[in-house]
Amino acid sequence: MQYELLDLLKTRRSIRQFKDKQISKETIEQILKAGLLAPSSKNKRPVEFVVVEDKDTIKKLKKCKGKGVDSLNTATCAIAVIADSEKSDVWVEDASIAMTLMHIAAENLGLGSVWIQIRNRFVEGRSSEEEVRRVLNIPDNYGVLSILAIGYKDEHKDPYDEGSLDFSKVHTNRY
Repeated sequence: MQYELLDLLKTRRSIRQFKDKQISKETIEQILKAGLLAPSSKNKRPVEFVVVEDKDTIKKLKKCKGKGVDSLNTATCAIAVIADSEKSDVWVEDASIAMTLMHIAAENLGLGSVWIQIRNRFVEGRSSEEEVRRVLNIPDNYGVLSILAIGYKDEHKDPYDEGSLDFSKVHTNRY
């Protein structure tokens, strides 16, 4: 089992070009289950998701950030990862864990995905987080971490090679 997980992690790459093919509701649900199963601090579960399949709304999301959003040109699904900042002071970490698990789930289901950072990003001097909140009608007390762009892969990237792992970044007992 561990070997299979490492293979999946080596294969998962950020994909930015997607085929014009809809993802089934069941497949999206599987990805969401991975996010909903993510651990959270004190099991407070502050993370929520906004699933966007409407092409016009996805185009509006693209305008919420200046750079790094080209994948939304072809993504057939975008999932905003948000969390209730009043429920948890570590919502960023909780949302990051959920986002990571959804990335892995998408790869496991044969889909490509890319993390589009929203928190602490801007478009024309405006907060990307505020812009996404406005487009998706997200309450003010929710932080917007990121958008997961998902679709069927229309580009190929070689898996990571274990030989390129930098073990000098691993320290034992002390730095």
